[in-house]
Amino acid sequence: MKVKVVSRKLIKPCKSTPSDLRTYKISLIDELNTPINLYRILYYTSDHAVDGEEITSLEESLSRVLPLFYPLAGRYNKEKHYVDCNDEGAEFSIAEVDCQLHQLIGPQVNVDQLNHLIPLEIGAADEITDPMLAVQINKFRCGGLAIGSYARISTPSYFPSENLAPLYSGLPRTRNTSILTKRFVFDKNAIYKLRERLRPEWRNERPPSRVLVVTAVLTQAILRADREKHGKSRASIIRQAINVRERTSPPLSKYACGNWVLMSFLEFTPDDSYGLERNFTGIVSKMREVNIQGIKDCERILSDRKFARRILIDSELEAAERENSPDLKVIWISDFSKFEDYELDFGYGKPIWVSLADGPGEDFITLMNTKDNDGIEAWVFMHETDMPYLEQDQDLRMLTTQCG
Repeated sequence: MKVKVVSRKLIKPCKSTPSDLRTYKISLIDELNTPINLYRILYYTSDHAVDGEEITSLEESLSRVLPLFYPLAGRYNKEKHYVDCNDEGAEFSIAEVDCQLHQLIGPQVNVDQLNHLIPLEIGAADEITDPMLAVQINKFRCGGLAIGSYARISTPSYFPSENLAPLYSGLPRTRNTSILTKRFVFDKNAIYKLRERLRPEWRNERPPSRVLVVTAVLTQAILRADREKHGKSRASIIRQAINVRERTSPPLSKYACGNWVLMSFLEFTPDDSYGLERNFTGIVSKMREVNIQGIKDCERILSDRKFARRILIDSELEAAERENSPDLKVIWISDFSKFEDYELDFGYGKPIWVSLADGPGEDFITLMNTKDNDGIEAWVFMHETDMPYLEQDQDLRMLTTQCG
């Protein structure tokens, strides 16, 4: 598959940013976050080729949106830790793809090819010339299109909550070619089977969410894969993002912008890791407990500044020190399943698929919705020497469809 960019321009906001908003200083929480980008690709079928009038309409829509999130049209100065809201603009590209849409997507999609559908290189993030937001419209021969977007997420707290994914490890500016990406699709029947495993102990409790059971079974599989590779169980840490919005007192709006995220922290000894890789009920219970505590902690963040600093900053600095141990497995989990990606209609109907591409980090799991809204598509990013062990895990093979 060849993707040829045929045009690239900067889209400026439809009205200028006021002079008193020109400099947007970042917070300490933002400063602690590693400068990375968030990307997503939405795929649409169309019975006609995308024409110039439709492209102009998309450009005008972007121009009208930018004043609402004015730093997106600026540039980040990493030396001075602020965004220069200079209205330089968001990048908007048009690309032509030399195949039909159905030839690209499907069960055995080549994830490497998806990288060409996003406007910036995986990992590019913090140069002063980099746009804060970039969009690429990819036109297929059949008339279908894919809209790839890329946004910086760890600078000032203004990005919409539906476009955030907290990642706290040191990631390179360019794609790490030793990291492999695999998708594991859990359909509604697989999720039903996982919940049934818990029925004896959870008979009188609310059934665990599909995200929780999928996260637990993937974590077990990764722990088993790690043991197979190293010949022994190792200590492990599980970090999972918790959305702070609507859980504070007073409550923040679900649409509040910023790095409003807690990272739950579960630490296991080698013996714990070995035991939990076989105890599904046990690992689900521990994950649920730490997430419930995290949700309780959210309530005090706005009303207790010392507590907020300890939870949002000090605890993360302490965790970072512990995670640097060489004989330790750290697993990072982000949940995108509540994002309403499959409802996004830009005039071509709803997307037939929503994807990521290659990831810049190791041992990351990103959970996304399936189109029918009752399954989970798990994107797993692991080192090339680790992934074969995970792919051979018998429990995963029985529960999932492995794709790409």
